[in-house]
Amino acid sequence: MTVNYDQIYPIEDTHKFQIDETKILLDVNSGSVHVIDEVVWDIHEAMLNNGGHLEDAINSLKDRYDSQKLLSARNEILNLIEQETLFTYDEYRDRYIPPEKPVLKSLCLNVSHDCNLRCKYCFASSGDFGGQRLLMPEETGKRAIDFLMEHSGSRKHCEIDFFGGEPLMNIHVVKSLVAYGRKQAEERGKALKFTITTNGVGLNKEIKDYLARENISVVLSLDGRREIHDRVRKFPSGRGSYDVVNTNIKALLKLRNNDNYYIRGTYTGYNKDFYQDAVHMVNEGYKIISLEPVVALEGEDYRLREEDIPQLREEYLKLAQFYQRRKREGRPFTFFHFNLDLNHGPCLPKRLTGCGAGHEYMVVTPEGDLYPCHQFVGREDYKLGNLDSIELNEKLRKHFQNAHIYNKPQCCKCWARFFCSGGCHANAEAENHDIYQPYQLGCKLQKIRLECAIWLQVKEALDEQCPAPTYAI
Repeated sequence: MTVNYDQIYPIEDTHKFQIDETKILLDVNSGSVHVIDEVVWDIHEAMLNNGGHLEDAINSLKDRYDSQKLLSARNEILNLIEQETLFTYDEYRDRYIPPEKPVLKSLCLNVSHDCNLRCKYCFASSGDFGGQRLLMPEETGKRAIDFLMEHSGSRKHCEIDFFGGEPLMNIHVVKSLVAYGRKQAEERGKALKFTITTNGVGLNKEIKDYLARENISVVLSLDGRREIHDRVRKFPSGRGSYDVVNTNIKALLKLRNNDNYYIRGTYTGYNKDFYQDAVHMVNEGYKIISLEPVVALEGEDYRLREEDIPQLREEYLKLAQFYQRRKREGRPFTFFHFNLDLNHGPCLPKRLTGCGAGHEYMVVTPEGDLYPCHQFVGREDYKLGNLDSIELNEKLRKHFQNAHIYNKPQCCKCWARFFCSGGCHANAEAENHDIYQPYQLGCKLQKIRLECAIWLQVKEALDEQCPAPTYAI
């Protein structure tokens, strides 16, 4: 790139932040991350106040810094610009066009619209999604697999997630569909990956052995400390489920060598000190964990609110420091939202469109109805069709396909856009009744997590003796 000293640079496509004593500058479009000093920090701030003009920004700081420091910082910035790792432009903004015909890559099979728990914050109305308590018939599941095979085009790798309610309540159908799916995939030269999401209550020895033997990925629900978990994840009798679930999870993971799973927790207004829940999980021996913020309607006492943001930020910072400390000690664990690869991240379509709900990914109910994802089930305006239908609601499918970051006014200029891909459509619709209007509290928490994740990457690079004070990861 040829440097033009009078040029106004796209300052809005950068983001700077500080954690501990480390000052970090992200170039959004190239994904480059730079550790900066106070002088560069202030130049960047001055550029924000001067419309992105570098020379005007430097001139405004002549009373604060001596000329040699400013000259050195200026040359360093210009060098990064020449290397195209700072103040780069978004080359996809005016060029991205979604595929004319989307290809289905995965299905979520709601094999059970029933549950053996009555979790207080359950978006699925304790498992029935606001309808009848049903189990998916085997034939419906087989038709769903056929649907995936037919609509996945030339895509080789496809996925099926068994979901609910509680899918283990329909385990005999799950077993049948795994066998059927593998046979169909083999005949078509495809590879089919299976995942099951369970509350862990029904994990008896037979099921544990089956899941381990069949190498089925497992997402297990545990909210952390016993008192936190038992407050919201109860049996119909009102008794807490922690002891049963924790015991069952440990036995399952022992069978699979503590691999191929996620412990997924939810934190609410009841445990805004969720750092303690993450520590509890790690101390229990769980090495692959996630804690997700609850999304709740106004009026619920466990809802997270705007005024909670400062405390939640502190919890994420403590968790990031704990994460770093454990890794340095040779006792690492994985926290889903800190698992960020700045060198080999997701492909472009994934970065622009996210999970693909409604066009690449769908959910099938026990009745064979199709929705964009499990959180849309029961919202009739978002019904895509039925397995018995000849055609899907292509207008609705296109509506979801077009909900990429460049069509969301609040996303297209956001520094986090290539990491979060526009956020969760279901949360946006629940909060704003519009999948193109992101859920703002969720956005703020996502940005906090991203800053922590980038900081961790920087600290790891510094631990590996990176010599330069400014560098690109």
